[in-house]
Amino acid sequence: MKRLFVLISLMLLIPAPAIAKDSLGIFSSWGAFRDAEIPRCYAIAETEQITGRAERKSYATIGFWPNREIRRQFHVRLSRDRSTNSRVIVSIGGRRFRLTANRSDGWSQDKRMDAAIIAAIRSAVSMTVESVGRDGRPIVDAYLLRGAATAIDAASLGCSRLR
Repeated sequence: MKRLFVLISLMLLIPAPAIAKDSLGIFSSWGAFRDAEIPRCYAIAETEQITGRAERKSYATIGFWPNREIRRQFHVRLSRDRSTNSRVIVSIGGRRFRLTANRSDGWSQDKRMDAAIIAAIRSAVSMTVESVGRDGRPIVDAYLLRGAATAIDAASLGCSRLR
């Protein structure tokens, strides 16, 4: 029940147009949501642990936008702004991926990387996102992956008939 409250609270922090209309389910530390008006669906989890003091809630999402023909796009929101000359690296099950990033967010570089990250998420128990903050201190945002595969599948199914 606490996890449900935290996920709903996280959704309230996202700007109004991004708030989902329909919950597709809560699966351990991950939730799946659908917004038929946009249309889009996504699986989302907040960080379980961060290093240092957070400036904002951090989270990871896997998004689906049927009208844009975007499926399984990986995205993370960092807990703090990163230094402009630092990389954002996601580590999952011994694999490391360098993300495209702005100050506060990171995305896969392309569809091939999205697929590799999703495959790694499906077979691992945890994930970390690392960078260096504007203050020069490390950013390490850690996630548990239990329930991620089910949430991703629920989001995919939730958008399968939207257009």
